[in-house]
This record gives sequence, structure tokens and C-alpha cells, in this order.
Amino acid sequence: MSVDILADFTSVRNRNEQAVFDAVARQAERFPGLSSNAELLADVACVALNRLPPRYIRHEVDFVFYLSERERSQSERHLAEAVEYAFGFVQARTAMRARG
Repeated sequence: MSVDILADFTSVRNRNEQAVFDAVARQAERFPGLSSNAELLADVACVALNRLPPRYIRHEVDFVFYLSERERSQSERHLAEAVEYAFGFVQARTAMRARG
């Protein structure tokens, strides 16, 4: 038995992606060695995203509706920690490459 409905998955996305991109953009000025280099900022985003579990949603309201206040708060804290770690990690790697 086949399904005749074609599913449209284009609205499915990882909620953490945009949240990390926004956090990296907001915090970039705190890291002058990285803030002017788009490639390094993209690396920061990748490192942060790899430290976070994916949170797939179709609409932002899905994230708000399906998580408790505690879960949302915890998710935001984990995101902030991941971004902070990522900036430090990329900054340290960049410094090592410059010396080496």
C-alpha cells in the first residue's frame, strides 16, 4: 500500500541553528580576533551546534508550545554555554595556528 500524499518537509528545521547564528552575531564583538572573519564565525557556529542536541521544529511556536518553561530555560542555558565554549575553542585553535 503506497501513500499518495506527497509530504512537504521544507518547513522542518533545527531550531538551534538560527538561535546559535543569532548568539554568535551578538557576541562576536567580544572576540576581536574572530569578529572580522566570517569563516571563523562560521566555525564558531559549527562547534556550538555540534555541542547541542538538534531541536527540530516547523514553526517557532512549536518550540515554545511543546517544551515546559524549565526545558526552555535549560535549552537556552545550554545554547549560551555551547556558544561560549565555541568562541574559546576557535580562538585557541586560531592562536595555535598563528604560532605554528
